[in-house]
Amino acid sequence: MPIVRALIVSSLLAALAVAPAAAQQGNYAIRPGDTLRLEVLEDESLNRNLLVLPDGRVSVPMAGSIPAAGRTVSQVQRNIAAALADSFALAPTVYVGINALAEIPEQVVEPMMVYVLGEAANPGLVEIRPETTVLQLFAQVGGFTNFAALKRIQLRRTDPRTGTETIYRLNYKDIQAGRSPNGLVRLVDGDVIMVPQRRLFE
Repeated sequence: MPIVRALIVSSLLAALAVAPAAAQQGNYAIRPGDTLRLEVLEDESLNRNLLVLPDGRVSVPMAGSIPAAGRTVSQVQRNIAAALADSFALAPTVYVGINALAEIPEQVVEPMMVYVLGEAANPGLVEIRPETTVLQLFAQVGGFTNFAALKRIQLRRTDPRTGTETIYRLNYKDIQAGRSPNGLVRLVDGDVIMVPQRRLFE
């Protein structure tokens, strides 16, 4: 019997080796969509993969529906062993591990649209990612033409709730020289950047 038990433990460990290391830590909280591996020494017919259902439970023959989501592997193992106990003359030897983790869908990042007008190298409607800064936008549009008034750039932002427009003045020369933090301002959807034409001798 010790040899059989050792073989079962070895096979279980080999099967679980493919699961991410973090999931094998004792404090990993099982999630819906995870797949557990169940091994019962006294009854090989119970050995199987268990999918954690959307309701957070796993279905085990002779044990019924067992809560799993939010619990650790050790907790689920004890609960399954307790649920199976009445079906065996002696307490069954139960092993549970993580066989595979649920696939986490990629988060869809919705792009934002801002308007760049005037003496930018590539003015127009520009698609940007959330968290894009003013300086990053300047780089995205290719900088400015030779006629840009770099000290009088405007960021125009309209409050969608009130319709009130606020105008912020941006001095690109100061931003470029590190004298102004305005290049780090994060843009929001609908912002308008206006790059005026420089005046004579400006």
